[in-house]
Amino acid sequence: MMLLTSGTRGDVEPFAALARYAAARGHEVRLGVPDRSGADLSGLDTVRLGVDFHRLLRTDGLSPRAALRHYRTEVRPGMRRMLSAAVRETLAFGPDLVVHHPLILTAPAVADALGVPRVLTEFVPVATPTREFSAPGGPTVSADLGRFNRATYAVPRGAARLFRADVEGACAALPGGRAPSPRSPSRATLIGASPHLLPRPADWSAAIHLTGAWHDEALEPATEPVVDRFVRGGPYLVATFGSMRAGDAQARARAVVAGARAHGLRTLLLSGWGGLVLPEDHPGEDVLVVPSAPLGPVLRGAAAAVHHGGAGTVHTVAREGVPSVVVPFLADQPFWAGQLHRLGIASAPVPRRRLTAETLVPALGEALARGERAARLGHAMRQERGLRTALDVLTGL
Repeated sequence: MMLLTSGTRGDVEPFAALARYAAARGHEVRLGVPDRSGADLSGLDTVRLGVDFHRLLRTDGLSPRAALRHYRTEVRPGMRRMLSAAVRETLAFGPDLVVHHPLILTAPAVADALGVPRVLTEFVPVATPTREFSAPGGPTVSADLGRFNRATYAVPRGAARLFRADVEGACAALPGGRAPSPRSPSRATLIGASPHLLPRPADWSAAIHLTGAWHDEALEPATEPVVDRFVRGGPYLVATFGSMRAGDAQARARAVVAGARAHGLRTLLLSGWGGLVLPEDHPGEDVLVVPSAPLGPVLRGAAAAVHHGGAGTVHTVAREGVPSVVVPFLADQPFWAGQLHRLGIASAPVPRRRLTAETLVPALGEALARGERAARLGHAMRQERGLRTALDVLTGL
């Protein structure tokens, strides 16, 4: 089978987990991935798709003219390379099944050209409409429009039309020089999310499978000695903003450290791609800054987490039974922030531009009060077997 994903680390790691799980059970698997995702791809048969999503996402603070220039010089060429590479690499591999991320817009055409089924995969249901909530990642992500919720999914579908010419250009490499028409529907849809965090909408068809998160427990790496010593040193919180770097990273770090100290907690800052930068006036034995660390192990002893609300981070934090303060930046993050709050395992979301010590201290207090509920939900999530469920669906097609 050919697995094709796009996006940042949170999109790549679940696909890598599925690739390992399937390969360990005798399936021949190739994985197409973006460049520089930061995910551990060791031991996997991988091909690169020629796009760096960290470059594509650098849009915060740009003027309209600069944003248009960024689209023309970075986004459009990056997507064009990815779409063409997905066609080229899938044809070269000749799979009997194509499993793809929604942004791999050429996957339907290449699967049809090969005469094999395809399966759409999402970690937040942007391309899978429901009447129960607005499209995650759309302009109405935080609004419940009732019977109009389903109509909001036209917005993310419409965004794909921006790359129609690039899809057609990539499909010139297919036999016959163009995409087969009409396009065959996806044989199934896999939603790699926990039903404990995303209860299954009643209007989803039987072809949509809410599998649980795709988490590879066997691959969990060890933490560095300096991190081990820190997490054993007393109560602490973990702060990470993943690949989000918009705004003032020093002000964010200053607010997190002050909020933690107000509650008698030490702070483990995972600086990531620059989302958190500790100011020089904030050193102390109660703060440790590292670029990254295995999130599951460092969360296991944490009192709370402050994070951006990406789907992968949300599932890891919730699975470890840790209450959250979510500071959403973009896309589906406000959706997950609202979900965690409604489930009683996170404070009310704190808007990124309003993150200060004054807003974080009460939010952390609210989160810490929800620790018992978070622990119970985490226990339930750890019983899920998302990879096994997903592979069962794929092998049953």
